Formats: sequence, structure tokens, C-alpha cells
Amino acid sequence: MWATSPAIAAFMLSAYTVAEFCSTTCTSAEVPTGTPIAGDYDGYLRPQVHFSPPRGFMNDPNGLHRSDDGTWHLYYQYNPTDTVAGNQHWGHATSPDLYSWTNQPIALYPVNASSFIFTGSAVTDPNNTSGFFPDQQDGVVAIYTIATYEPIELQTQAIAYSRDGGYTFTPYDNNPVLDAGSSNFRDPKVVWYEDHWVMVVAFSQEFVMAIYTSPDLKSWTHASNFTQYGLLGLQYECPNLVEIPIDGEEGQSTWMMFVSINPGAPLGGSTSWYTLGDFDGYTFTPHANDIHFPDWSKDAYAAQFFYNTPGEAVLVNWASNWQYTNAVPTGPKEEWRSSMGQARRISIKQDPRLGAIAASEPYDMSPVVDEELASDTFGNGSLVIDFADVYSNAVLIEMNVTNLEVLAGSVNYTFLSPISGEYLTGGVLFNGNNDIWQDRSHIKGFEHPLFTGKLSTAQIIDDTFTMQVVFDRTLIETYIQDGLQASTSTFFPEEPLTILSVKAGGYGASNTTTSVRVRSLKSVWRPQEDDAGIVSGGYAKNMTSGHNSQRYSAGWQ
Repeated sequence: MWATSPAIAAFMLSAYTVAEFCSTTCTSAEVPTGTPIAGDYDGYLRPQVHFSPPRGFMNDPNGLHRSDDGTWHLYYQYNPTDTVAGNQHWGHATSPDLYSWTNQPIALYPVNASSFIFTGSAVTDPNNTSGFFPDQQDGVVAIYTIATYEPIELQTQAIAYSRDGGYTFTPYDNNPVLDAGSSNFRDPKVVWYEDHWVMVVAFSQEFVMAIYTSPDLKSWTHASNFTQYGLLGLQYECPNLVEIPIDGEEGQSTWMMFVSINPGAPLGGSTSWYTLGDFDGYTFTPHANDIHFPDWSKDAYAAQFFYNTPGEAVLVNWASNWQYTNAVPTGPKEEWRSSMGQARRISIKQDPRLGAIAASEPYDMSPVVDEELASDTFGNGSLVIDFADVYSNAVLIEMNVTNLEVLAGSVNYTFLSPISGEYLTGGVLFNGNNDIWQDRSHIKGFEHPLFTGKLSTAQIIDDTFTMQVVFDRTLIETYIQDGLQASTSTFFPEEPLTILSVKAGGYGASNTTTSVRVRSLKSVWRPQEDDAGIVSGGYAKNMTSGHNSQRYSAGWQ
């Protein structure tokens, strides 16, 4: 149930001043250093193929990059001492494949009791432009916002360097490297462009994405502003300026400005939008006066693209919404809150109506795809599966509808609990608009006035329709028409949903056929669990190297 106490009530962290936020959520609890935090990953609400923190509260992905040895690094906004937002650090996890994550020690800590470490990015610096890495090529530099609230409220940009591949960081002695004298200046995203570094950072309440350049990550020069564009909401946040490959055209790409807003989403709360354009290293110029939404549901926010992924663009969303994130039931039941969405490969594809858009497809799922549970092809018919024996309670559905000869008929999926009677359902109506929908209103484990139950979009379809559904205990993602549209939705049942039904019908005597394949997904956490279901995580290498983060902590609860 939705609680209204100040510690639990859902609210927008970024919409509050830091002082207002700290007055109710800062803590003197000790934060562990130098060792991963252990977590119980055996709870029935805990996703098994998506990342979630071991304990505490998680929000924005930070510092995403891939090292040269192929290791993916995920940092994230993290409160290790409570299950509501606040006391912001950078949590850290690593993966060889974007599915099997290992929890690492906290990577960045506030410098004192009057500050937070807010969102930012990380880059590899093989050419030692920063001067931090005279004898190595695997140095990592984190670029992030320090938010202070005493003696004045201020948000500035700082850097820290890692000489052990991104596991431990040393803050730069001359921080901040960029101070605009603003209390709403945050979330730097840095990329390399030809011969210099580029930062895009938000003057959030002025609706300005400012672009700066630097030769060394230490000194920054203002180059241009991208401002008052698209859906404004209350404020801009978490920008990305990134090069996106064009599908089917090897070596060709275009640039994207990706903006998160909170609040002000059409569906309520937080969301993201993007526009495509040209970038010359100093100025971003949109191709047209339009924006697109990368997700048609309600639980995808603050996405960040990985750095050092030549030839591809890969992002991860925070799978939640600021309207209710502090109230979802995983907190009191399992002592953690929030998941990351599935890693997605982004490419430019042609939509029949909209033209060039950024399509989302699941990153290679072969590490987690397991056995086939069922497959069938039918006209008007159905497929029913009991997957209660699948330990992960996670499945992948692939649907392909062909020979759509008439504007009639539908395909829908339903996940059901035979114990509680709860169900989650969705599908497509072939009705001219081709309405794609999802309904989570029959799930009983979470009630909140802003937790929208019914969601929908529409898509131009010729004679073939494809949908992938990734179902993972309390998180469902869909991919329509090879990723032309995608959705991310959370849900919180009282009992696990273990029956799947896929139904197609209303085609009359047409030759329309629906092919369905359902496969189980492996738990990525179970191999790490001890007998009590506890995952202890990994350990940062070179922990005795002397390059540990500057850290502030005062008590652990």
C-alpha cells in the first residue's frame, strides 16, 4: 500500500532543493568501504535477469563504460543505508555480458556530510590526455556532479581517476573542474570527439543542455547551448549526446540528443525523449523540429549510453518513475528498491510513418536464454503454459503474425497467478490504428494513485507484426516491430505469476497466422547465492593500491 509518511512518500528528488531533500532523507548510518554489500536475491519480487542493488535504494545509471578487456561497468545512484532516495553514492557492478552482474564495492562517496555524489559519466583515457595515467592505457576518469547544501546550495562538476580499471577512484585535488554558480547544474555526460573531449550537462530548470569542450578533462570551455527544445516538463536532466549507427549502412551514423525530464511526462512523472541531428564537435543541430519517446510505458528514465562501444550504441534505463519509486513494496519486503532495465542496442531504422527513429532491441540474450517451453503456429487459437517450475520465474515470448489481410483480430498475452487470481495482460488490436496495449491494473501487491494501470501506443503495420516480451518476476519489457517501439513496466504481485496464455483470434476466414515461441530465462543471481540465498558480490582488484576513493561515512544501520 502507498504510505504517506515523509520517509516513504514518493517524491521527485531532482525537483527538490538539496537542503529540502536532506532534511528528511540524509542519514548518519555508516556506509561500508572496500567490500561489496551483500544482498538477498531469493525474494519472489527480485528480478532474475535484470540488475538490482543488493540492498538499499538505486536510481540513475552512472558512468557506464566498457573496458578494453570486454568488462561492462555499471555505476548507479545509490543510497546504501535506506530504501528511499538520499545519501547519494555511486554503487558499482561489473559484467562480461550485460546480464551476469557482480556487485562491487561502492565506487564514489560524498566528500563530507553536506554533499551528495549525483549523476555523471565515465570515460577511458588510453592516450593519457588527463595526465593521470603516465604508464598505463586502461585508466578511467569519472565525471560527476557534487551537490552541496551547506553553507550554500550548489551543484558543480568534479572528476576522479582510477588506475585499477574503474574499481577504486581518487578525486582530483583541484575539484570542481566546472562551477557555474548554479544550484541546478548537473549530470555531465562526456564523450571523445576527434581531438577533444565534449561534455553535455544540464542547467535543469533553465531547460538548457550546455555543451563544453576540453583537451584534458580538467579545463572546460563553453561551446554552445541546446535549449528550450522539445517537451520541457519541469526540468531537463541526465543528457546524452551520442553517435548512433544506421541500421544496414555499415560505418554510417547520426547524432542524438537524449533528454530526461521530471516531472512532466505525458503519462505522468518522469520520462525521456530524443531528437536526431548533426554534431560538429561544438554544436548540436537537430535535423527537424521533432522529438520521439524511446519508451511507450512509464518505467524507463535517466537512460545512459555506454562509453567505448565502437560501432554500436548500448543503453540502460532506470526502470522506475519518480512518482512512486520510494513507495514500491520491495523496500519493506526485501530491503531493496529499483531495477535497471535490460541493456538495449540502439540503431537508426526507418519507421513507415515517422521516418528515421532510434530503434531499441534487447542486447544479445544468449547468455540467459534457456530451454524452449513451447512453440506453436495457429490462426484463431491459443497456447497455455504453466512455468511454475522455472526457478527464475522469467520467460521470453517471441510472436510473429503474418498475412494480416484484414483490419480485424488481435493477439494478447496474459500472465496469471493461480493462487491469487492476479493477472498482467497486453497485446495488439489490429484495428487500423493497431493499438498496442498493456494492463497491470489487476496486480494486487501495490496501490498508488499515480501507478497508472493501463498503457497503450499505436504502430503502422503492413502485413507482418512482431513482438518480443521479456517477463522477469516484477518487470516486463516489450519490443515491437524489431524495436521500432519498446516499453518498460514494473508490477508487484502478491503471488508469483506462473501461468502464461497467448491467444489470437478475430481473423475470420483470413490466412492470418500467429507463430509463438516461449523460452525460459536463466537466473543470473542463483549461481552466486549461498545456501541462504545471499549474494556477497566480488571484490575490487588492487584494493591495497592506495587509490581508494575519498569517502565520507558515519555509521551503518
